[in-house]
Amino acid sequence: MKDLIITAVIKVYQYDELNEADQALVKTAKDVTARSYSPYSHFSVGAAALLGNGIVVTGTNQENAAYPSGLCAERTTLFYANSQYPDQPVVTLAIAARTEKDFIDRPIPPCGACRQVILETEKRYGQPIRILLYGKECIYEIKNIGDLLPLSFDASAMEE
Repeated sequence: MKDLIITAVIKVYQYDELNEADQALVKTAKDVTARSYSPYSHFSVGAAALLGNGIVVTGTNQENAAYPSGLCAERTTLFYANSQYPDQPVVTLAIAARTEKDFIDRPIPPCGACRQVILETEKRYGQPIRILLYGKECIYEIKNIGDLLPLSFDASAMEE
């Protein structure tokens, strides 16, 4: 027997340490949380994706009384980007979340389903998606979804 050790490098920034483009993308993710439809959880999430052509698309979480029929902000954003700009890879995805009172203190990572969709989007375009997770105390920068989803499942598992 041997151990398999998996490590991830996550950079931690203060907002003012980000470059202007990243600050703008994070601000956009924060701003769109106001469009979240979250009457049940009262937890609003916004995402902003920078595409390869420089266009930024956004999405928010959308809840439904018939839980789990809603959808997370990350998937809303990526599905919109992939359907409206099918030839454009996602370069960076910024995510922000808030309660009814304020933005959360520490960055919140995507759920498992969203991680899987981020992985599929990376595979679709053959390039990593850089992820910025906003929290009032700091911002995490993840270089690709593999750091959040080690030992991931993708189409290669179905090949013989």
